Amino acid sequence: MMRFGYALAAMMLAGGCFAEDADEGAALYLDYCATCHGLDLDGQGPMAGVLTIKPDGLRMLASGNDGTFPVERVVKRIDGRDPLVSHGSPMPVYGDFFEEFDVALKTSSGQPIMTSKPVSDLVAYLKSVQQ
Repeated sequence: MMRFGYALAAMMLAGGCFAEDADEGAALYLDYCATCHGLDLDGQGPMAGVLTIKPDGLRMLASGNDGTFPVERVVKRIDGRDPLVSHGSPMPVYGDFFEEFDVALKTSSGQPIMTSKPVSDLVAYLKSVQQ
Protein backbone atom coordinates (compact mmCIF):
# COMPACT_ATOMS: atom_id res chain seq x y z
CA MET A 1 0.00 0.00 0.00
CA MET A 2 2.85 2.35 0.78
CA ARG A 3 4.29 1.75 -2.72
CA PHE A 4 1.01 2.87 -4.26
CA GLY A 5 1.12 6.10 -2.28
CA TYR A 6 4.65 6.85 -3.47
CA ALA A 7 3.73 6.00 -7.05
CA LEU A 8 0.66 8.25 -6.88
CA ALA A 9 2.68 11.12 -5.44
CA ALA A 10 5.32 10.70 -8.16
CA MET A 11 2.65 10.72 -10.88
CA MET A 12 1.04 13.83 -9.42
CA LEU A 13 4.38 15.61 -9.34
CA ALA A 14 5.11 14.52 -12.89
CA GLY A 15 1.63 15.65 -13.90
CA GLY A 16 2.49 19.11 -12.69
CA CYS A 17 4.71 19.50 -15.77
CA PHE A 18 1.68 19.47 -18.04
CA ALA A 19 -0.49 22.50 -18.57
CA GLU A 20 -4.05 22.11 -19.76
CA ASP A 21 -4.31 23.27 -23.36
CA ALA A 22 -7.82 24.26 -24.48
CA ASP A 23 -6.67 24.74 -28.10
CA GLU A 24 -5.30 21.20 -28.18
CA GLY A 25 -8.53 20.06 -26.51
CA ALA A 26 -10.57 21.72 -29.27
CA ALA A 27 -8.60 19.81 -31.90
CA LEU A 28 -9.04 16.55 -29.97
CA TYR A 29 -12.77 17.27 -29.65
CA LEU A 30 -13.08 17.59 -33.42
CA ASP A 31 -11.16 14.35 -33.97
CA TYR A 32 -12.79 12.19 -31.30
CA CYS A 33 -16.04 13.71 -30.01
CA ALA A 34 -17.80 15.84 -32.63
CA THR A 35 -19.08 12.82 -34.56
CA CYS A 36 -21.50 12.09 -31.69
CA HIS A 37 -21.67 15.35 -29.72
CA GLY A 38 -21.75 17.66 -32.77
CA LEU A 39 -19.60 20.50 -34.05
CA ASP A 40 -21.65 22.89 -31.90
CA LEU A 41 -21.36 20.59 -28.83
CA ASP A 42 -25.16 20.28 -28.92
CA GLY A 43 -25.41 16.47 -28.90
CA GLN A 44 -26.51 16.46 -32.54
CA GLY A 45 -23.51 14.92 -34.29
CA PRO A 46 -24.04 12.74 -37.36
CA MET A 47 -23.75 9.50 -35.33
CA ALA A 48 -26.15 10.63 -32.58
CA GLY A 49 -29.12 9.02 -34.31
CA VAL A 50 -27.70 5.50 -34.08
CA LEU A 51 -26.90 5.61 -30.37
CA THR A 52 -29.26 4.06 -27.83
CA ILE A 53 -28.68 6.92 -25.40
CA LYS A 54 -28.43 10.28 -27.14
CA PRO A 55 -25.23 12.29 -26.50
CA ASP A 56 -25.39 15.21 -24.12
CA GLY A 57 -25.01 18.77 -25.22
CA LEU A 58 -21.69 19.74 -23.69
CA ARG A 59 -22.01 23.52 -23.32
CA MET A 60 -24.34 23.26 -20.31
CA LEU A 61 -22.40 20.85 -18.09
CA ALA A 62 -21.64 23.51 -15.47
CA SER A 63 -25.13 25.01 -15.45
CA GLY A 64 -26.59 21.53 -15.01
CA ASN A 65 -24.31 21.07 -11.99
CA ASP A 66 -25.17 24.19 -9.94
CA GLY A 67 -22.68 26.31 -11.89
CA THR A 68 -19.67 24.08 -11.19
CA PHE A 69 -17.98 22.24 -14.01
CA PRO A 70 -18.12 18.51 -13.08
CA VAL A 71 -14.42 17.68 -13.63
CA GLU A 72 -14.52 14.24 -12.03
CA ARG A 73 -17.64 13.11 -13.90
CA VAL A 74 -16.32 14.37 -17.24
CA VAL A 75 -12.86 12.81 -16.78
CA LYS A 76 -14.31 9.44 -15.77
CA ARG A 77 -16.79 9.46 -18.66
CA ILE A 78 -14.09 10.22 -21.23
CA ASP A 79 -11.44 7.81 -19.94
CA GLY A 80 -13.87 4.94 -19.43
CA ARG A 81 -14.02 4.70 -15.63
CA ASP A 82 -17.71 5.66 -15.86
CA PRO A 83 -18.71 3.72 -18.99
CA LEU A 84 -21.65 4.37 -21.29
CA VAL A 85 -23.00 1.42 -23.21
CA SER A 86 -24.72 3.60 -25.81
CA HIS A 87 -21.44 3.64 -27.71
CA GLY A 88 -21.53 -0.13 -28.18
CA SER A 89 -18.72 -0.39 -25.65
CA PRO A 90 -17.55 1.77 -22.78
CA MET A 91 -16.45 5.22 -23.88
CA PRO A 92 -14.02 5.92 -25.38
CA VAL A 93 -14.04 3.72 -28.41
CA TYR A 94 -10.49 4.94 -29.12
CA GLY A 95 -8.63 2.51 -26.88
CA ASP A 96 -5.44 3.41 -25.11
CA PHE A 97 -5.31 7.03 -26.29
CA PHE A 98 -7.24 8.28 -23.25
CA GLU A 99 -6.20 5.62 -20.73
CA GLU A 100 -2.85 6.91 -19.38
CA PHE A 101 -2.84 8.46 -15.91
CA ASP A 102 -0.03 11.00 -15.95
CA VAL A 103 -1.82 14.29 -15.14
CA ALA A 104 -3.62 15.33 -11.97
CA LEU A 105 -6.65 17.63 -12.22
CA LYS A 106 -8.47 19.09 -9.24
CA THR A 107 -12.11 18.22 -8.74
CA SER A 108 -14.60 20.74 -7.38
CA SER A 109 -13.92 19.36 -3.88
CA GLY A 110 -10.19 20.06 -4.34
CA GLN A 111 -9.26 16.38 -4.56
CA PRO A 112 -6.98 15.34 -7.41
CA ILE A 113 -8.07 12.96 -10.11
CA MET A 114 -5.46 11.30 -12.27
CA THR A 115 -6.01 11.26 -16.02
CA SER A 116 -4.14 11.60 -19.32
CA LYS A 117 -2.85 14.74 -21.02
CA PRO A 118 -5.41 14.43 -23.86
CA VAL A 119 -8.28 14.17 -21.34
CA SER A 120 -6.86 17.13 -19.43
CA ASP A 121 -6.85 19.14 -22.68
CA LEU A 122 -10.41 18.08 -23.51
CA VAL A 123 -11.54 19.15 -20.02
CA ALA A 124 -9.84 22.54 -20.49
CA TYR A 125 -11.67 22.98 -23.80
CA LEU A 126 -15.03 21.92 -22.39
CA LYS A 127 -14.60 24.29 -19.44
CA SER A 128 -13.85 27.11 -21.88
CA VAL A 129 -17.12 26.69 -23.81
CA GLN A 130 -19.55 26.52 -20.88
CA GLN A 131 -22.56 28.86 -21.00
